[in-house]
Order: sequence, then C-alpha cells, then structure tokens
Amino acid sequence: MSDDADPTSRNRLDEAESPYLRQHADNPVNWQPWDQRALDAAKERDVPIFLSIGYAACHWCHVMEEESFQDEDIAATLNENFVPVKVDREERPDLDSVYMSICQQVTGGGGWPLSAWLTPEGEPFYVGTYFPPEEKRGQPGFGDLLDRLSDSWSDPEQRSEMENRARQWTDAIESDLEQVGDPGDPDENLVQTAAKIAHRGADRDHGGWGSGGPKFPQTGRIHALLRAHADGEAPRASGTSSGARSDSREEGHEDYLTVVEQTLNAMADRGLYDHVGGGFHRYSTDMQWAVPHFEKMLYDNAEIPRAFLAGYQAIGNERYASVVRETFDFVQRELQHEDGGFFSTLDAVSRPPSDPDGDTEEGAFYVWTPEQVHDAVSDERAADIFCEYFGITERGNFEGATVLGVRKPVDVLAEEHEMDEAGVTETLQTALDEAFEAREERPRPARDEKILAGWNGLMISTLAEGAVVLDDAYADVAADALGFVREQLWDESRQRLSRRYKDGDVAIDGYLEDYAFLGRGAFDLYQATGDVDYLDFALDLADAVTEAFWDAEAETLYFTPTGGESLVARPQELTDQSTPSSTGVAASLLLELDHFRGDDRFGEVAEKVVRTHADRTSANPLQHASLTLATDTYEQGSLELTLVCDPADPPAEWTATLADRYVPRRLLAWRPADEGAFESWLDTLGLAEAPPIWAGRDADGESTVYACRNFACSPPKHGLEAALDWGEN
Repeated sequence: MSDDADPTSRNRLDEAESPYLRQHADNPVNWQPWDQRALDAAKERDVPIFLSIGYAACHWCHVMEEESFQDEDIAATLNENFVPVKVDREERPDLDSVYMSICQQVTGGGGWPLSAWLTPEGEPFYVGTYFPPEEKRGQPGFGDLLDRLSDSWSDPEQRSEMENRARQWTDAIESDLEQVGDPGDPDENLVQTAAKIAHRGADRDHGGWGSGGPKFPQTGRIHALLRAHADGEAPRASGTSSGARSDSREEGHEDYLTVVEQTLNAMADRGLYDHVGGGFHRYSTDMQWAVPHFEKMLYDNAEIPRAFLAGYQAIGNERYASVVRETFDFVQRELQHEDGGFFSTLDAVSRPPSDPDGDTEEGAFYVWTPEQVHDAVSDERAADIFCEYFGITERGNFEGATVLGVRKPVDVLAEEHEMDEAGVTETLQTALDEAFEAREERPRPARDEKILAGWNGLMISTLAEGAVVLDDAYADVAADALGFVREQLWDESRQRLSRRYKDGDVAIDGYLEDYAFLGRGAFDLYQATGDVDYLDFALDLADAVTEAFWDAEAETLYFTPTGGESLVARPQELTDQSTPSSTGVAASLLLELDHFRGDDRFGEVAEKVVRTHADRTSANPLQHASLTLATDTYEQGSLELTLVCDPADPPAEWTATLADRYVPRRLLAWRPADEGAFESWLDTLGLAEAPPIWAGRDADGESTVYACRNFACSPPKHGLEAALDWGEN
C-alpha cells in the first residue's frame, strides 16, 4: 500500500518544522503529525490512536523516547495496532488542554510526556504521562500496556466498555473546559482575598508556596500581594525590610511585602536562577529552591522578570534590578533571532564538559565542581571565594556537582577573608566573568527555534516595562521583536494572527493566548514609548479577540477561534498554569483598551467575562490569578494617567517618577500636545473624534498630566508626582 493510501506506513515527522517532532523523525515508530490524514487512517484501519504530547525541552520526553520509542519491538506493536501521533504542546496547546484535562481528572496529576489512547473519533479511554519500559513502582511497563490495550480493543465486549468509558471521559472534558457559570457579581475586594490566602499559605522558611517539591514560580500571587499592599490592606508588621519604601508597621504581624521579598530573594539567590549566565530555569525540584529542572523557557524569562520589576519598584532592592538586566541580557544573547523575534526554549540536557561526545545529561551545562571553578578562575583566592559564596563542594548537591546558590553572605566572607565587602563583591564579579567565559566553551543545550506569537508577546510586554523602570533602550529590543512578529505572523488583510514561525515557515491559526499576550505586549510598548502605531496594533488585536474568540451566548472567551478545528471539546483557559490565563490577560487588555474606543464594545465583553466566571474566581482566586487581577481592575478601575506632551521627549521628572514608583493598575495614555500631531494620531486610529481618555485633556500651557479613576479626574497638573498623589488618595 502506498504512502498516499496509508500514511501510517512510515514515520512522517520529517515533514514537520517543530524541533520536538523532528527529534522523533528517525524513530522506528511510524509517527504521524496530528492531521486529517492520520485521523482518517485510524478510522480506516479501525485501530486506536496513541497520542504522545511533549515539547523539545522536556526531560522525561527524551527519556521515554530513548527507552521505548527507539525500541524496535515496541515500535512494531505501535505501528501494527495503533496510529501513533506526536504533538508539540507548544504548537498545539488546544490539544494539550483537552487531553491534559482528563489526565488530571482521572489520575490526579499531569505532566509531560502526556500519553493518551483515543478512539478513532478522538475520544480518550486511557491516559497517563511517562511510562517506563518495564513495570516499575506500580506503573505498568509501556510494552505490556500496549499489548493489553490492543487485546482489549480486539475483544468486542471489552471494546464496548472502552468506548463507553471514552464517551464518559469526553463528557467530563466538556464539563471541565466548556462549562460557564451563571453570571454574577464577583466578591468585593477579590485581590485582597487572594493576597490574604497567598500570605497565609506562603512558605516562610524558604520563600514561595508549597510544602515540598516541586516548587514553581507563582508570579500572579506576587502581583496580587503587591496590589493589596499598595492599596493599604496588608497585615501589619514590626518593620519594613532594608530599602523598602512603605511606612513602618505595628508589631505583631508580617506584611504582604515581606512575603514578596522572601519569595523574590529565594528565586534570585538559589538554584532557580542561573547565576553565571542570567535567566531562570523552569522550576525547583525541591522546597528550598536548590536544584531546578534545568530547561529554560521564554515565558518564564518574561513573566518572572516582570514580577521582579514590580518588586523593585515596591521594595527598592537593587538586586532585583540586576536580576532583570542579567535576564534580559541572557534572552537577547541566547534566545533572540537575528531579526528580532525570540525563540522558545533551551533544553535541560547537554553533553558534559568532561565528555563532549558522550550522552547528554541533565544540567551538565550549568553545574560546577571545585576543580572546574579553579580551572576557570585564574586567581586561587577568587576561586575559593567563588566556591564558598555559591556552596560548591566536592560532594555537590546534584549528581556529584553543585547547582550554584548563594550559601555564604558577602559580609561573612569579608570577615573570614579579612577583606572589605566591596573587595569581596569585586572579586566575585571577576570570578563570575571568568566562569562565564569558561562555560561558553562547554557543549550547549539544544535550542527550540520556534518563534511563537504569544510567548513573544509576554517578552515584549516585560521588556516594555523594563524600558519604563530601568532603561528606555529595552523598548528598542521590544520593538524589534514586535516588528518581527507583526511582519511574519500578522495577516493585515485578514486581521488574523498565526501562531508559529520556524525558518520561514508560518503555521497554525493563533489561539487566544497569541492575540491576548501579543496585544498586551503592543499596548505596553505604547505605554513605554508613546508611539501610536503600537496602540493601533493593540486595538487591532483586541478587535480580533472579540470577533474570533468571544461567544455572546455563553458570554465567555474560548481558547480556540470560531470556525477552527473541531475537537472533542472547545477549551477555555481560565487558570494560570505555566503561562498566565489567556482569558484573564484578554479581559485585562480589553478593560484597558476600552478607554481608547468611542464605543463600549471592549468594556462590555470584559465585564461579561468577569461576571461569567465570578463564581470560579471567588471560590479560588489564586488558581485564577490573572482573572483575579482582571476582576480587580474591573472593580477598582485603572488609574488613568493622560500624559500630554511630546511623547518622544517627555519631562525628565515624569520618566523618573514612573521608573521609581509602584502604581497598581497604572494606565499610561500618552498623547501629543500639538493639535496637528494629535489629529494625525486620530487618523492613524481611524477615529473621528478623541476617545474618552483623551477628550478635553489638552495641554495646560505646558506638558500636562490628568489623573482619573472611575470617572473622576484631577485638575490639570504639571508634575506627575502630584497627579499620582491625587490618584492614590
């Protein structure tokens, strides 16, 4: 039978652009991409689909490939009795959402690789994650499991039971992903409730949340705590930390800012952070943040620095600013396409420096032994100080080597080595520079060079905020990335966005996260630069959100576009997971952009989304952190700052104040003071008259600020500090 008649007669992943799929292109398994040919083949052959979902930087995906998918006997079973389908979850988050839902419901957990067995119609009847080649710790061996499932499918009575289970599980997926509540009012002061829960559940010994490993960054909780603290509802404490900008507290309790500080310090000082090269790993495998899972994801290196920027403004710790700068340097150096866009991930594994032709090992690029430090650092004393500071020992804390983490403070090292603290700091920096140069010679982790619209949006957004808080040069980096994504993935004629670019190949209709995250990035870049073109693009993306993802009958935003591929369920994305909830980000974006529209379309959609899911957010505000923050903006209103000046040359006092001051729900609405330039802006936006946020807010003789919240506005002010004082009273 020819390939045309039976596509499952060979491994078809050599046709894929996804690096993850191509990693499996030489397996003896006849892998298929998720496409109509594969689905039709399953129906034609009347065999189940084995669906394996993972991503390029996934460690256990590599393990299962080596153990099972490269095994000739297992491959023969898969090829004969199943249609094996490989999916890159980063390209197809909709499929991942659907089948991860039932995995979590049935097994109580999830993860990757996600393994699911489906009827030819796509309904799941067996799910799990990683399966070992032989039975281990109660898990069935993968080969034995395949035999059992194949035998059951061939038995009419057992197959009937499997198909009944598949229908029940499909109903459960629909209930989980499609369900909407009765519209209602969210709890008042929801962000305060979220902050109290986050404060109560924080790990006060090690920072962050969770009593064991793994421990993930929870940036939504940090933003909720900072908003609640700024609103003045935090529990009282005996005093603020060094550098904090808030007032002193009464004795007896600790405040929200302390939890934020403990968490940021833990993430910056311990193994989650790459102290030599900058940037954050995916998560910590332990409660102490000591040993990470070493993969580096673009979205983490966007969302974590965004929390550090907010923490820097609220607390004033210069270490937080340094972490952001170093992370931005890492992203530009290791994850940026030459034309501006950002790649997706770096693998957790690489070949060890001692055996550059050997097998890959997890963390090999990042860990150190004392011998490696002394080989890299020219001065023996500096090498010793480096080892003491980062806790590098012969025994190590990971596979005989050490993941760097601050173990001995500078002041202690200064005393022990009879040096001043400035001298120790300078010595450490010199040693770090030498360690970095030595590490550059090591075999590098593989890079997944997909460029995803949504993930780029997250990075653009944080770079834009970095331009406001740290250095306006970051706006140029963000603009280059936005220009790349807009040129390669945005179809101007259709006003539609594609999700993925790889080596000139563009594929996959964008999901809600692509529009919402990129829209937020474009709008934040407008807020950082005052360039109306970025605002115009953000409005185009928001229009597309309301046209392609809004369901007026259900009063919700779906993750997949109307008219897109039909799956067993049409998912919503309401909870924050490895990335923020796209529904929450979209609702926040629509609320902000509603100020720039003459009608109330964006605001009405955002309000209905918030009210439709009010029961979920009220019941569990932390699980729905981005929706909680959107609800808070809906309840409290943004602090609108209309900045009337030459946006290309704003007053220095304004930029200094914006950099220094943490302002929750801040919305920067630049507009030209010159009327001719302003009319040109309105033409660019296709507006016949000024939208509410600009209407009647002209320059009062010189550069002027108007602060407004909930339809009340300050008198015109020339100083931004005075406008902010009005807005916060």
